[in-house]
Amino acid sequence: MPMKLLGGADTEQRDMRGIRVMLGIAALGLTGLALADSARVMQVRLGAQDGRTRLAMDLSRAVEHKVFTLSNPERVVIDIRPAKFAAQALPLPKGTGIVQRVRGANREDGSLRVVLDLQQPMRPRSFVLAPDGRYGDRLVVDLESPAAKAPVKTAPAVTAIARDLVVAVDAGHGGKDPGARGARGAREKDITLQISRRLADAIEIERGMSAVLTRDNDAFVPLRERMERARRARADLFISIHADAFRDRKVRGATVYVLSEKGASDEASRRLAERENAAVLIGGVDLDEKDPTLASVLMDLSQNASLSASIDVGNEILEEIGEFARLRKRKVQQAPFLVLKSPDVPSILVETAFISNPEDEKNLKSTRYQQRLAEAIVAGIRDYFYANPPPGTVIAKLAANGPPPRDREHVIRRGDTLSGIADRYNVSVRNIRSANNLRSDRIRVGQVLRIPSTQGI
Repeated sequence: MPMKLLGGADTEQRDMRGIRVMLGIAALGLTGLALADSARVMQVRLGAQDGRTRLAMDLSRAVEHKVFTLSNPERVVIDIRPAKFAAQALPLPKGTGIVQRVRGANREDGSLRVVLDLQQPMRPRSFVLAPDGRYGDRLVVDLESPAAKAPVKTAPAVTAIARDLVVAVDAGHGGKDPGARGARGAREKDITLQISRRLADAIEIERGMSAVLTRDNDAFVPLRERMERARRARADLFISIHADAFRDRKVRGATVYVLSEKGASDEASRRLAERENAAVLIGGVDLDEKDPTLASVLMDLSQNASLSASIDVGNEILEEIGEFARLRKRKVQQAPFLVLKSPDVPSILVETAFISNPEDEKNLKSTRYQQRLAEAIVAGIRDYFYANPPPGTVIAKLAANGPPPRDREHVIRRGDTLSGIADRYNVSVRNIRSANNLRSDRIRVGQVLRIPSTQGI
């Protein structure tokens, strides 16, 4: 007999409005795979915001899935084959938004079933996210009202769901380029990668934001390739993380740079000269075959807008860093850094501190300092984009309701568990661990945890 679903049996007649979607390169004949070959559901997250309810599942690898609805009572059923729950995925999240309860079970035929008990009929819309270097395959199910007008099917890019704001995080140096070295042996390329990973995690926790790393290991990536990776990811912002150095070890503090006007002018000339060989997209406008004067005007407009935005977001980040760390310069500086020369992506370079200064080096090696730095940078990004939200983004919708809420704190008391705290605040255990740099679920009485303000699915 098949295993019953956790929390109830499935006995009603199915409404077979099924939606079959392929994840990655999954093929026919998956039913014959052994359980040992099953994919694992590593995390199940449920969130609701502004009338939208979303279920997200992190998967260990690509599999096939099917989504359909059941009536009396109303439910959405997601079948994944072959798959099973990983231990850390349980217990499943509590109901929120239109979802009253989430149930699920591993089944004897090697499939996994997740059931969403609903307050009213809803139309499920599923899609998949491919691995991006830090995360594996993900399955996302959005619940929409049946009365909602379906998007016009004119092109794959058309969607009724607001997009996340994308931040490209660039860990300076790497591979054969170690960067500067501290008095106690710290290497810039290692420090920047550690901070960049924490920054990317902090961005992912934010509602309506996603992060893309230009490198996630000790690899050498040419400077132009770094900014081109950001452009290919359609990034709304590019942040390059570095650690400064100077022969005078007394010099210390953080600095934020944007591109200088001279650097912008040189880059504009280079790109305009190359337009005969490659199309250059500026705000969606192809400069190829454009009149030289018009092409130059379009380039200037794009660069001026990007440079202005870069300065504004840089000042917001400096203000946040200055709350706890020493600043070398209290205003954004300008320099012709090559990595900042993308003409259509606002770009900043953060010199987090002077690795050549013993005190700064000690801070840069501290996980606590790295985390505070990452959180300060995210706070600056948040403040800028809530004041200047790009149209069509989740941030634009959230900004209409006022400034974002600040994170809360929870003091651990006897009997508290991490999963219990996550349930209480309706956030995931994973996000709490990431926000507090926890490597396990162990907590102690009196410990203060930062509770992320959003679910971040």
